[in-house]
Amino acid sequence: MQKLQGTLFFIFFFLSVFANAQSYEKLHYLIDSIVYEAINQEAFPGCVVYASKADSLFFLKSYGHHTYDSIRRVAVNDIYDLASITKVVGGTLAMMKLYEDDHIDLEDEIRDHIDKLGRKVGRVTFREALAHQGGLYPWIPYHQESRRKNGKFRNRTVSDQLDEDYPFPLSDSLYLHSDFYSRIKKMIRKSDVSDEKKYRYSGLFFYLIPELVKNLTDTSYQTYLETHFYEPLQASTLTFNPLEKFAREQIVPTEIDTFFRMEPIHGKVHDEGAIMMKGISGNAGLFSNAEDLAKVFNLFINNGKVDSVVLLKPQTIQLFTTAQYPNNQNRRGLGFDMPLLEYDSIRSSVARSASFRSFGHTGYTGTLAWGDPENELIFVFLTNRVYPSRTKRALYELNVRPSIHQVLYDYLNGGLRENTDPVEITK
Repeated sequence: MQKLQGTLFFIFFFLSVFANAQSYEKLHYLIDSIVYEAINQEAFPGCVVYASKADSLFFLKSYGHHTYDSIRRVAVNDIYDLASITKVVGGTLAMMKLYEDDHIDLEDEIRDHIDKLGRKVGRVTFREALAHQGGLYPWIPYHQESRRKNGKFRNRTVSDQLDEDYPFPLSDSLYLHSDFYSRIKKMIRKSDVSDEKKYRYSGLFFYLIPELVKNLTDTSYQTYLETHFYEPLQASTLTFNPLEKFAREQIVPTEIDTFFRMEPIHGKVHDEGAIMMKGISGNAGLFSNAEDLAKVFNLFINNGKVDSVVLLKPQTIQLFTTAQYPNNQNRRGLGFDMPLLEYDSIRSSVARSASFRSFGHTGYTGTLAWGDPENELIFVFLTNRVYPSRTKRALYELNVRPSIHQVLYDYLNGGLRENTDPVEITK
């Protein structure tokens, strides 16, 4: 009897290992088919896909090339422009620490800690601003506002000459005035604020977070993030202005700018507002490779701990990753995006199977980072879909990110073996 039991155990163990191997092979096949089809459709020239379950990495793969010239292949440690993912792993992360250390209350008005913002913008609360519920204007083209009607730049904005008043290079031929931030604040102060308190996505408050951090901690925003988070997480590629630390070859080009900087954007932030803040803002500006970005989401999933060190309290993470105004048709947490209140396969950037406790953010450059504490799944997708032009929209039309995300859920739930095979892969 014992011999029979041992034989049966061996058979079941062998079948389980064989089935898991088949499932893992199919996982790669399905994701490969989605990505290669997207590359063939010129949704993007290349990408990196990362996935982990409960601190265990189970998928990390690079695809395609940096650009369509097919000269440099993407590597898994290549650095991408994260765009609006900066809102959660930059601006929101700083706000979480400020809140936790009692520097702010979420019901504080912005004007309580930042001056010269006027009555309308200044009276929006931190809770409203972070949840995109304060009626703030969506976006200001700061680079356009710096020009006169004849096309020339206004005084104390941008110059074609590098000197002590214009020390920061926006491009090879344009230089930013040392105090352009005061103009950004002026434009934000003069922007429209809706009287109707409903969901209205806006990045304006996130441009103010660096000043807020400096006012409350006497520490620069970049140093604050590095000291409290990036260095303890050993996330060295998670940084602003990456050319100051990394070789250009490791950084993936983002776009060929044909309307402002008039040159390929490579190693400088794509977002025009962030570059007008010298590359450092709470709205955009961060670059990272996939593994370092995932470290921040592992921090969230692991209740604020890295190893045995507590960087954030679990209560803080739970608060910021909870929808604040769901009864007002607003799915957003504090800074974090969350699943649609009613799933829509066309509008959603994440899988149907993503739990309502999951959270993350997308980036205009095509990036996505998403954590699901209920399923302990972290998904990171890095790409440069705006290369060579931001008019490229095949990433959305092909539902690339939610499709890959769903395959990951199916794999973890053991459903891949029952799924039908995709179309033949063409590389």
